[in-house]
Amino acid sequence: MAEPFHTIKKPSFESPNQPFDSTLKHIYLTFDDGPLNGTANCIIICEREKVAASFFQIGLHQSRSSKGRKLYEQIKSNPSLFSLSNHSYSHAYGKYMWFYQHPDSATLDFLKGQAVLAPTNNLVRFPGNNAWDTKDAKKASWLVKPLAHKMDSLGWDVIGWDMEWRFNKYGKPMQSPETIALLVDSLFEHNQTKTKNHLVILMHDHMFASSADSIKLEKMVGLLKKRKHYQFDKITQYPGLKNALN
Repeated sequence: MAEPFHTIKKPSFESPNQPFDSTLKHIYLTFDDGPLNGTANCIIICEREKVAASFFQIGLHQSRSSKGRKLYEQIKSNPSLFSLSNHSYSHAYGKYMWFYQHPDSATLDFLKGQAVLAPTNNLVRFPGNNAWDTKDAKKASWLVKPLAHKMDSLGWDVIGWDMEWRFNKYGKPMQSPETIALLVDSLFEHNQTKTKNHLVILMHDHMFASSADSIKLEKMVGLLKKRKHYQFDKITQYPGLKNALN
């Protein structure tokens, strides 16, 4: 039986207060919904290119198969390059309206995800919703604001994104790698990110399940690496977070 909401303790973390070089543009590659088919390619490409990346994972996907647990362990075993964070346990089972209209149940779902995934940070991303709640970044629609307030009260940072590499009805990347790289350039140039000089890219693991599509990810990363003033960081290094992150 679930523990009553009011008795759940806040997670405890310590803060490293990492400084930033103000001359750099910081890029955060974030992959959602794993572990799935495609997660392995995301891991391999980022390791080969030596770029930091962050995986917002679903507890149910991690726990329902040995393959999912193996991919999860691969991410966890490389903390210098990867961070792993909580994307809920169930991903709302696809019923987003009900999920956000019941913030107590949604909070318990995230707590279950935290128990299964055991991340070493306090970052969460809402399923199907671009919400922010850190010390410095705030964005929440009327639908998700009650849940954002609850997560904040428990000491979590809610992380959204600045741009998305979208996928079509077949789960494949819609934009070309060149288009994504140019969009990154434009958002930085026109200061259209949540935090100046910091840009969060949302992608989904399943987009890169095929060899042809994983090549697109590798090409996009390669294009951005050519910009000497761009630096890839883990999302746990994003400025303005409340607590300690790894």
